[in-house]
Amino acid sequence: MVGSKSNTSLANRRQSSFFAQLPQAEPDIYYVGVDVGTGSARACLIDTNGIILGLAEKPISRHELKANYITQNSTEIWNAICYCVKSCLRDSGVDPAHVFGIGFDATCSLVAVSESSDEPESVGPDWSDNTENIILWMDHRAEEETNAINATGDKCLKYVGGQMSIEMELPKMKWLKHHKPGGIKDCKFYDLADYLVHKASGKETRSFCSVVCKQGFVPLGVEGSETGWSEPFLMSIDMPELVEDNFRRLGGVPGKNGKYLTAGDEVGKLTEKSAQELGLTTECVVGSPVIDAYAGWIGTVAAKADVPALAEEHHDGTIGDACGRLAAVAGTSTCHLAMTKEPCFVKGVWGPYKDVMAKGYWLAEGGQSITGQLLAHVLSVHPANQELLRASEQSSISKFDYLNSILEHMVHDQHERSVVSLAKHLFFYGDFHGNRSPIADPRMKASIIGESLDNSLQDLAVNYFGACEFIAQQTRQIIEHMEEGGHKISCVFMSGGQCRNGLLMRLLADCTGLPIVIPRYIDAAVVFGSAILGAVAAADSVDEYSKDRQNSNRLRILQKKSEANLHNPGANANANANADIPPASPYTAPSATSAINLATIAYAHSNPGLSQQANFDYFSQPSQKQQVKSDDESEDEGTLSFGSKQETQKGLSQKLAGMGLKPLSSTKKPSQQDPNNAGALLWKIMQQMTGPGKVINPRSKNDPDRKLLNGKYKIFLEQCYSQQKYRDMVDEIEAENLKSGNVPDA
Repeated sequence: MVGSKSNTSLANRRQSSFFAQLPQAEPDIYYVGVDVGTGSARACLIDTNGIILGLAEKPISRHELKANYITQNSTEIWNAICYCVKSCLRDSGVDPAHVFGIGFDATCSLVAVSESSDEPESVGPDWSDNTENIILWMDHRAEEETNAINATGDKCLKYVGGQMSIEMELPKMKWLKHHKPGGIKDCKFYDLADYLVHKASGKETRSFCSVVCKQGFVPLGVEGSETGWSEPFLMSIDMPELVEDNFRRLGGVPGKNGKYLTAGDEVGKLTEKSAQELGLTTECVVGSPVIDAYAGWIGTVAAKADVPALAEEHHDGTIGDACGRLAAVAGTSTCHLAMTKEPCFVKGVWGPYKDVMAKGYWLAEGGQSITGQLLAHVLSVHPANQELLRASEQSSISKFDYLNSILEHMVHDQHERSVVSLAKHLFFYGDFHGNRSPIADPRMKASIIGESLDNSLQDLAVNYFGACEFIAQQTRQIIEHMEEGGHKISCVFMSGGQCRNGLLMRLLADCTGLPIVIPRYIDAAVVFGSAILGAVAAADSVDEYSKDRQNSNRLRILQKKSEANLHNPGANANANANADIPPASPYTAPSATSAINLATIAYAHSNPGLSQQANFDYFSQPSQKQQVKSDDESEDEGTLSFGSKQETQKGLSQKLAGMGLKPLSSTKKPSQQDPNNAGALLWKIMQQMTGPGKVINPRSKNDPDRKLLNGKYKIFLEQCYSQQKYRDMVDEIEAENLKSGNVPDA
């Protein structure tokens, strides 16, 4: 097996230093993370070293009964979460009594619930269907309401990039007030992440992340805010219902009739009902949630990476060490998150948001409305798409890897300098679904210059490249706007399936001129971040348990189970976890980050017998810059693709031996008395649990491809702003036509 020699060489194994320095994980302390994305719910189970021991995913549906009206079902989502958590418990073999904390994240979608019954309330367009009670973030029905809100010029708009986005939740509430039969008299509203915490804990707490980022809440002390919510503002947009009883429908006034928490703060414990549904116990602590992209920030920006800018940071132990690290959380859309100590105002970039991660710190959020969906769209509408599907399936590689291979062959066959020069005359501007950042224009559309009548697979490959280049150029545009507003971005921490696309990662590095860090858990960075929230929330509980295991409530729970098992020999510790979970099928089993047991690899150093159960050393694969190679080992640094999931994370542990990694320590909560310690516990656990990342460095500024990309960036900007100019010109003509009556009779 010559081809696998580099995977098992002694030189490579010696460089797998991250796991070699991990202490043995606590055998009876675990955490669960839950992530609800646009198309699926996921759960993971981690140990005290941040190793994922169980990972499960279940699709969730969305409905578009009318154009731009996109809804979901909170009951379906909760059931999917329960399925995934139970699957993680079953697959990992972890006893539910040993799960100390659970964290949640979700899309920033609006959930409507009846105040009188706490049951779902319909959000239309089918008002008879109460199960469809979520207006998805990408729903664009509330355009008029968004314009009306932005026309007020209220001070709260200053903290959402200058204007509210149609994707935010207050415009959706206003739309419901004017269109829902009977209005919103019996409604209360949650961001989806807050709703899941309400469902789990029974509490009415809200998270700063949800209300500040998406609902117009201004933290106390900011702009003279005394209640968080602004009565004059809500009255000015005709929403007196939201003002009633100290804003009770929105969560109330902090310290009066409402409680607001920052990321990972302890909310409470699971209710008996939710514990039973999730397969956990009522001793499990629920952490304050975050929006899904923010969980991606938590799960990535503390990664160990060989980036000079990170080595030069002044490490003072606070979460402020994360300032300058941009998290790009890529999925259907991409969110760009950056933390600062002082507020930075950037037009078209949401925020700055105070207290959403740590007291006294600010986050800004840029974003691209579609990225993953853009690539899927470009493929699906091209005549050669079916040919691509057949060819990639026959080759047993992904569609994107196959297209990358075609581009490489085209460079050779057409005697081009590189893939970038291959598409030098294609100018692709891809805002098919409006622009989130930095121009915040929901009316933006795509424009492509350089198309021909070619319907071949090669033409599809070039169009696909154009879409990738657009994503990278727009990322540069967002970063430049953020830096003009005061941010100092040193590197980009990516997450999501797009990390597996070597072409896209290379373009991101060369367009932005910044190192791109790819995380250890490519497909699970977000749900991993949520599990960290569970660990933060349970820190006190873990500390108490560690001091006196023999007298803990958990021990009593386990003793009761043992007694029950004596009377019922067929019972087992995971009976609740396995309830309602069908046997795993090779056709329908939930997907995972990898096809191997991560715990087997992580702890092979402490139990040599375990290493024989793994097919190969997953985290010690060679990287592009492999330092030690045998004579018959070679590498192609020009490759465009990282390959399959198992090949993706090659070389994640390179050069870690010289980075001064320290073994993990206790998760005992640091003192929060000192305001400089804000977010210290969250940051400490992030550092402890987040593994190494792989770095893609930009090429030299004098590299021909970077020069070409710089030139095309100017054309990209012209395409962006010219579209707005042309649209305004046409609108002026149409306005004159309407004013003069030069319109045909109906």
